[in-house]
Amino acid sequence: MVQGPWRMRPLPVSPVRVVMGQAGQATILPLNGLSHRSFFICSSEIADLCCSLPLHLRGCTAFEIVTACLWRCRTIALGPNPEEETRVLCVVNCRNKLNPPLPKGYYGNAVVFPAAITTAERLSTNPLAYALDLIKKAKACATEEYVKSVLDLLVARGRLHFTVARSFIVSDLARVRAGDMDLGWGKPKYSGPAVGVIGARPGTSSFYIPYKNGKGEEGMVVPMCLPTAAMDRFEGELNAALGRNKRNDPATKSESMVSPP
Repeated sequence: MVQGPWRMRPLPVSPVRVVMGQAGQATILPLNGLSHRSFFICSSEIADLCCSLPLHLRGCTAFEIVTACLWRCRTIALGPNPEEETRVLCVVNCRNKLNPPLPKGYYGNAVVFPAAITTAERLSTNPLAYALDLIKKAKACATEEYVKSVLDLLVARGRLHFTVARSFIVSDLARVRAGDMDLGWGKPKYSGPAVGVIGARPGTSSFYIPYKNGKGEEGMVVPMCLPTAAMDRFEGELNAALGRNKRNDPATKSESMVSPP
């Protein structure tokens, strides 16, 4: 039995300098008229995306290339003001970034949200490699110094909510391995969130959930939540980005979209 770290210990606080930018005008998704759909992206499509990249970026992870693709397609579908900033926040596990490490038995969240930021126009008009490079740089910023800076900010300012306006938050659930759990009646057909919602504001987040489709293809399911009109545009942009329109395969298109359980 693992003993949990029940005693609360104050975090050491270093001097914190917080610079707050001006919010300005920002596109916030409405709470009404939203559609929920889940999209299946198979491993071969992810590999094809990687092969389309410049040589120096082809070593990217599946998480990075899928995030770049979804962020770009989502931004085009929403059609914000070209000069508006848009950001994607990656949920990064920071357990292995702390020294000294977290206490033995700690089972709470240990994540940070580094952000890639650009304007809607730059994201929409530049090739996929542009978004991917921003995401790789954002993830690389999640160092031990960055994590400790976030802890200092939490101590000084309290627990802050992530920025909602113009944001897209993504979390990869592949390493949770809940799909391998067998409670006596076999492994689950699906194991993950039914909809892409984090917190109280729908339409800002999504998850990557390991899944095998009806054809036996391995890949991931991505729940999305968007205004109905934007959802239709997003599906078209995603099909184009993955080359499904060129293959002209209706079966492939229908297989790519699954309903949440």
